[in-house]
Amino acid sequence: MDYGKTLHLPETEFPMRGNLPKREPEILKFWEDNKIYQKRLELRKDAKPFILHDGPPYANGKLHIGHALNKTLKDIIMKYKTMTGHYTRYIPGWDTHGLPIEHAVIKNTGLNRHEMAPLDLRNKCKEYALECVETQKQDFIRFGVLGEWDRPYLTLRPEFEVKQLGIFGEMAKRGHIYKGLKTVYWCTHCETALAEAEIEYAEKKSFSIYVKFPYVSEKKVTLPAGVDQKQAYSVIWTTTPWTMPANVAISVNPDLEYGWVKVGDEYYLMAIELVDAAMKDIGIEDYEIVNRFSGADLELAEFKHPFVERNATVLCG
Repeated sequence: MDYGKTLHLPETEFPMRGNLPKREPEILKFWEDNKIYQKRLELRKDAKPFILHDGPPYANGKLHIGHALNKTLKDIIMKYKTMTGHYTRYIPGWDTHGLPIEHAVIKNTGLNRHEMAPLDLRNKCKEYALECVETQKQDFIRFGVLGEWDRPYLTLRPEFEVKQLGIFGEMAKRGHIYKGLKTVYWCTHCETALAEAEIEYAEKKSFSIYVKFPYVSEKKVTLPAGVDQKQAYSVIWTTTPWTMPANVAISVNPDLEYGWVKVGDEYYLMAIELVDAAMKDIGIEDYEIVNRFSGADLELAEFKHPFVERNATVLCG
């Protein structure tokens, strides 16, 4: 007996196999031919709006998995908002300005920007950006994202640039645009400013070192009686020895106790509570603390940089 014929199974038009490479383009074509996005808007035209002007990707190459994740999540949200009764417009766009596009053009074409007139390079970048917009647009549609792909916003369009200039002018009128002083990260290779998010630091392991700064003069505290100033030093400790050429100051804590420490024929200015640990690190067993005083008394004292022709000033902080 064939028991399979005794089962009452549901009937469906769905095929047994997904066959997605063939089926997905058919679904997308069905959406386009039947204007599903436009019908969705018409159905909700009087509903509460939920409009997404897409944060634009750069038009500087092919899409990657990050683009797929970004657009898929946004599309899920828009379709969810439609199902919850909202009027949902999705307006895509592209950032068609900036260094990433210039880099891509130079890399892909081998152009030497130093040998080109600025307007010629700009036109090359525009051509490349518009090509990328079309390529990326087709891929985004292939992702199954519904939106106004026939009229995206592009930052290189004159009407967009005019609006930007108008907003900038209004900001200037209100005093929001001004010239000031600020450290700016600079790329020697790209010859342009970098955002903090673009800075990557390589791991560097350095020795921590003790450094002697020869004595020059003090303001309040004097050397112990009979000590030759050529035998006196301030001792500093640093974990970044590669910064030493830029050193211009010695930092002391005004609330800590400092003193002169005699080691052989030399005298070292050190923080008292760190003397024992420092001497142990250096391997010195025979030393003597000669006197003690407050860190505040050391402010503006002068010591000579150990290998650069300038003085280092003691600062309390």
